[in-house]
Amino acid sequence: MSEMIDAAVKELNQKTGGSFDGSAKFVVEDEGTIMLDGEGARAADEDAEVTMTADSDTFREIFEGSLDPTSAFMSGRLKIDGDMGQAMKLAQTL
Repeated sequence: MSEMIDAAVKELNQKTGGSFDGSAKFVVEDEGTIMLDGEGARAADEDAEVTMTADSDTFREIFEGSLDPTSAFMSGRLKIDGDMGQAMKLAQTL
């Protein structure tokens, strides 16, 4: 597992309080996959209601708060597959 994934898991657990009502998967190109659900964030690759895919720089900027997830999606830097409602709920959390 990469240092970027470890740091992102920690950051997601802090931002979500260790739980998320629903399930989301973050596919960080060339780094790994993060799952977020009622059990919190962890490095894993499981089925989810929504899958978000981007490169590591895009996810880093989103997690740091310097890039709005909606802007990342609209500019094509973030791809979303699945339940857009879950994606919007997660965007508010981030």
